[in-house]
Amino acid sequence: MHDKTASFDTTLTLTPARAWRRAALVGAGMVGFAVLTAVAAQWRLPLPFTPVPVTMQTAVVLLAGAALGPAAGAGAQALYVAAGAAGLPLFTTGCVFGPTAGYLLAFLPAAALVGFARRRWGWTGMLGGMAAGSVLILGLGALGLHVMTGVGLSQAFAAGALPFLPGDAIKLAVAAAAARLLAPTWEGLIRGR
Repeated sequence: MHDKTASFDTTLTLTPARAWRRAALVGAGMVGFAVLTAVAAQWRLPLPFTPVPVTMQTAVVLLAGAALGPAAGAGAQALYVAAGAAGLPLFTTGCVFGPTAGYLLAFLPAAALVGFARRRWGWTGMLGGMAAGSVLILGLGALGLHVMTGVGLSQAFAAGALPFLPGDAIKLAVAAAAARLLAPTWEGLIRGR
């Protein structure tokens, strides 16, 4: 006899109809977080000492990983970067290969890291994953600033990472609070509850 169910993980076996529903919801979540990342890029505060503006993107990236999980969270950021690379005016500096290239490319592993940490270690692990994701974004962002602008590595970290630490701590708190409120509802939708 042919089994007509699809198993996505060891805790949940789905009928084909539920599997399609789940896939559609995850896809919609990915597109939604890609759009939220694009919107967060438009709320920018330029700083006089760096070509990197303050945005709310880090909070959205961290929330995407916490809410969607590692693969879909990174997938949402991949959609955002791909849409901007294809020419949509989404990036704060206008192109993917500008001074913010390292930050943009760090969005993918940062979202995946947060999603993995939450899945593996729960809410406490998610907080550590968010902190590590923020540091990853700032570190790769500063490295990208060094590569794309030619400034020295220490100057790139001084202009592209250190000034953003206090703001990123606030964004982490916002993302963690939002994840704590929104993730259970999202997971209920995915599971069909």
